[in-house]
Amino acid sequence: MEQRIKALREEMRKRIDQIDSKENLSAFWQEFLGKKGSIADLMKGLGTVAKEERPAIGKIINDFKVETEERYKELSEKMDQAEMQARNKLEAVDITMPSKKRPLGHLHPLTHVKNEIINVFSGMGFSVFEGPEIEDDDHNFTRLNVPKDHPSRDMQDTFYLENDLMLRTQTSGGQIRVMDMQKPPIKVLVPGRVFRSDSDATHSPMFHQMEGLVVDKGITLCDLQGMLDKFVQQLFDANVRTRLRPSYFPFTEPSVEVDVSCFDCSGKGCPLCKHTGWIEVLGGGVVHPKVLENCGIDPAVYSGIAFGIGIERITMLKYGINNIGLLFENDLRFLKQF
Repeated sequence: MEQRIKALREEMRKRIDQIDSKENLSAFWQEFLGKKGSIADLMKGLGTVAKEERPAIGKIINDFKVETEERYKELSEKMDQAEMQARNKLEAVDITMPSKKRPLGHLHPLTHVKNEIINVFSGMGFSVFEGPEIEDDDHNFTRLNVPKDHPSRDMQDTFYLENDLMLRTQTSGGQIRVMDMQKPPIKVLVPGRVFRSDSDATHSPMFHQMEGLVVDKGITLCDLQGMLDKFVQQLFDANVRTRLRPSYFPFTEPSVEVDVSCFDCSGKGCPLCKHTGWIEVLGGGVVHPKVLENCGIDPAVYSGIAFGIGIERITMLKYGINNIGLLFENDLRFLKQF
């Protein structure tokens, strides 16, 4: 038995000096210190040793086990330390090297223009309300004086969902919600995304509008033009002016298209204004009496004005962008210009 222990000890010392990886170290543990390893076999073999010799042989086996565990532990710690040093070397950072310069982000042009518009009208006393993007037929059409069989529903190219729900085609539904919650006087902006089944260089299935609503006693179309004059002068140029052209919207009467004198050529005529001197920017009008009635507001006492601004259109005019798709493609070459 002593000769066997001596041979195993010499084999252990030889093997551990040759170990160069954690895989081999693990195999070494299983071979000598595992439940089915050599030292466990020696302990089992004590039963075959003469009774008077067992204490001495047991001590020799135990010394062998202790030495093997110590050699294993020492080598394991060395390997862990070497592994950590290698990792630290690999992950080392030279703090004397110049840092990487990362470009600062900035607002998207649509967000920038939206904030500009809100700032202009906030100075006139407007508050901001944001309605839901999934709207019901009642708020999106019916209470805005658009009956079920009205042809203007076809013009909207609506994305219908189910149970009389749809993706809103306009932020005008926010008018109804505000007038339901608040009685005159009312001055509110309703910005947000709207959705229509339309797509080309100047139209997108998803775009942004900003609805404006004023309801009070004695409100007229002159108030609308006065506010819009102030708006376009602050957004485009101090010298521009507006003109109103007759139009039609179910929820306003009279309804107007609003043009701004060309801020690129000062009204002389250029490609931007198609040589007319004027650029169409938005639509609006006097709130239809039926819309006020639908919200429990007496049209004999109160009147109102409403206007709808296409934020993409204003952005494209302001920055000379000729394709609406550029605003949604997230191309950094385009966005870095702003």
